[in-house]
Amino acid sequence: MGDRLVAALLDYLVLLAYGVLLVVAVQASGETGSHAINYRDPAELVGVALAALIASPFVFYFLACEIFFNGQTLGKKARHLRVMRLDGTPPRLGDYFLRWLLRPLEIIATAGGLATIVVLLNGRGQRLGDLLAGTAVLSLRPAAALHIAEAEIPAGYQPVFEQAAQLSDHDVALLRQLLHHSLRQQNHQLLHDTALKIKQLLGVSSDLSDEAFLQTVLRDHASLPALGR
Repeated sequence: MGDRLVAALLDYLVLLAYGVLLVVAVQASGETGSHAINYRDPAELVGVALAALIASPFVFYFLACEIFFNGQTLGKKARHLRVMRLDGTPPRLGDYFLRWLLRPLEIIATAGGLATIVVLLNGRGQRLGDLLAGTAVLSLRPAAALHIAEAEIPAGYQPVFEQAAQLSDHDVALLRQLLHHSLRQQNHQLLHDTALKIKQLLGVSSDLSDEAFLQTVLRDHASLPALGR
């Protein structure tokens, strides 16, 4: 929750800086007065369209950033946060739109109070927009409690799934986060969806339980560098 609040503060500082630059630019241009708009004048209409375009970041900043920066705003990027679907896949365009659609109610109208309460109550990094879209905000920092140290891998350990070598560091960090959240919240559906996604990604099958399978994949990934990966 702390990281999300800091990320939001950074994002609003970006918007504040943009607003200050706009005010300075308007004052420097001398266009500080107001007049009735003549909608029959093409030049007036172009001016209105340009003004709307310049003001659009205040409305679409969060939506545009998350779409074009892979689930991250500038603030989220600084705090190593990312919007993801509960099954670990990237959100779709409609998911981002649903999150953004409820932002005025959750964050602007209630000064962030409603979003904070919902996140704290459900414990899964979800505000109302996330609940509607099936997404959550996850930390990209590896969960320390789920690190598999070399000392925990028995001498002579043979990997069960050598395909685990295909996983990138980002994949493993995300897997640890999803496993951590599903076990902490006893979310068996998230655990199953994560295991299914990893099986599809690696092209493997297993009779192990979902938790045992994911722990085995993490252990295999940690042991494979010693085998020459």
